[in-house]
Amino acid sequence: MAYQTILVDKKDRVATVTLNRPKSLNALSRQVSRDLAQCAQVLEADSEVWVVVLTGAGRAFAAGADIKEISECTPIQMRDWARELFTSLERFGGMEMPVIAAVNGLALGGGFELALACDLIYASDQAQFGVPEIKIGVFPGAGGVQKLSRLIGLPRAKELVFYGDFISAETARQYGAINQVFPHDQFMDNVMEKANTLAQLSPVALKVAKAIFREGFHASTTESVYRDIDATAMLFSTEDQKEGMNAFVEKRKAVFKGA
Repeated sequence: MAYQTILVDKKDRVATVTLNRPKSLNALSRQVSRDLAQCAQVLEADSEVWVVVLTGAGRAFAAGADIKEISECTPIQMRDWARELFTSLERFGGMEMPVIAAVNGLALGGGFELALACDLIYASDQAQFGVPEIKIGVFPGAGGVQKLSRLIGLPRAKELVFYGDFISAETARQYGAINQVFPHDQFMDNVMEKANTLAQLSPVALKVAKAIFREGFHASTTESVYRDIDATAMLFSTEDQKEGMNAFVEKRKAVFKGA
């Protein structure tokens, strides 16, 4: 099947899905969201796929939401967009088989949230992680706040969200947000070795194990994320949001007024 924004390659029970918008640093547009959801449906129905690897073309895994696409959203439009994105990320990461995020570069905002939706996160030593939305007048509203709080604890999660700074792959590993870091020049070889190891194990047992993990972890997450989405949508009624996103698009520093 042909997709507009992703590439899919299958080999030896492993499907590699590549976000393919390198000029935009693989920004998450509505089309990316739809392609990921459709791809999940196709791969889950393919009996020859036992493991999925998700990565990005170019120097980014995914550098966040497509700000040009959402900057003029009304609150209601933003709520619908964020809900669609969250549903898509959870649909892709929630496939029955193990899903590995191979973070080759920047994983920011929605890109970090996409990685967090997957089962395992392996990163290049050149990768960087962050949720910088606060710098454009909003906050990570597609699962980042809830998942980071649960993974790395409230103090570190609040620091990441409040300041919006980037952290290295090694720091993310030390925080417990990702699994392992590999040298950049050997990165995909190492990831594929991990994927091929999983592809030799019982797919039935792996599916059951994954289901048990997700049922426990997400017992109260989804409701919390929908509250985050509603709060994000509300911020799209503020002047600060408009100033922050316009400044981002215009490549200048934002001047916030608290309105």
